Amino acid sequence: MILVSSCLAGLEVRYNGTHCLNDKIMKLIEEKKAITVCPELLGGFLTPREPAEIIDGSGEDVLDGKAKVIEKSGRDVTELYIKGAYTTLKKAIDVNATVVVLKDYSPSCGSSMIFNGEFIGEKIAGNGVTAALLKRNGLQVISEKQITNNFNEII
Repeated sequence: MILVSSCLAGLEVRYNGTHCLNDKIMKLIEEKKAITVCPELLGGFLTPREPAEIIDGSGEDVLDGKAKVIEKSGRDVTELYIKGAYTTLKKAIDVNATVVVLKDYSPSCGSSMIFNGEFIGEKIAGNGVTAALLKRNGLQVISEKQITNNFNEII
């Protein structure tokens, strides 16, 4: 089974209430090869919600207690991101996920790039909290760009 970010399947769960529909991911869901997950909703957030970024590090640093996830207004939401990551890990294990496709740039789902923590739209190399936890636990985590470019290899 392939686990995919809900927003990539067209569900309007992003922080601003939008989605990022990816046709190849939608096809996998229709063929019952993939199921959706939104770590942020699993962590307790609602849609829409305030944008958040990882401050002073990456998802690995958040898991190690060295960085925080902060909303634009300054509210610390680190614990909600960690809760969502662990709930997503449990779901991945429960469905025996072989691949997890996550939305890049997210402080939760970014699997190669995240925002730099300054709320200025600048991106840096790094993992979000959920991507980091899944990778630490041996799961193959890729971004939507990788599934688009290597679709036949992944399925």
